[in-house]
Amino acid sequence: MEFSVINKAGQETGRSVNLSDEVFGIEVNEHAIYLDVKHYLAAQRQGTHKSKERAEVAYSTKKIKKQKGTGGARAGSIKSPVFVGGGRAFGPRPRDYEFKLNKKVKRLARRSAFAAKAQSGAIMVLENFNFEKPSTKQYIQFLEGLKLSDKKTLYILPEVDKNIYLSSRNLSRTEVMTVDMLNTYNVLHADQIIVAENAVESLSQLLSL
Repeated sequence: MEFSVINKAGQETGRSVNLSDEVFGIEVNEHAIYLDVKHYLAAQRQGTHKSKERAEVAYSTKKIKKQKGTGGARAGSIKSPVFVGGGRAFGPRPRDYEFKLNKKVKRLARRSAFAAKAQSGAIMVLENFNFEKPSTKQYIQFLEGLKLSDKKTLYILPEVDKNIYLSSRNLSRTEVMTVDMLNTYNVLHADQIIVAENAVESLSQLLSL
């Protein structure tokens, strides 16, 4: 699969790069993608939710009314879940939502996500560039040059570039990640993926594992 290399103004440079059809041309496995996204989102959950059950509510244990003769149902404790302020029945407890997912499934999901983006034309290869200093204004102009200012973008770099990262940090619809940080969720969440030209080789190596 061949991609033209463009510069940050959105113009073609006349160069192109080949991305392996064995990676970017595979049949998309939607179930593997579903499992990996579910695994990622589960790992983000804090799991610190907690409610007090009847044994933990700070009320008296005295019987609140006599057993018979009131015309109502019998009641032995104000802590009962049927009363306002009583303990909650089967309330949430702190727990870990993570679950095991095989490495092969995660790899397949990541490759499928990139294949889906490539086949829908949502991947572009960008000529290497840098900012002299962090500048959010320049990053916005860069996105406008690529006609991506109204889209969610994922910019993939081979290694950490502090100036580019800091320039994009305040923008809610853009993400800058290195190749080794990529995951299926971020790939799918972006409308357009921008791959730095010097990141193509390391990205291909990662996806071909």
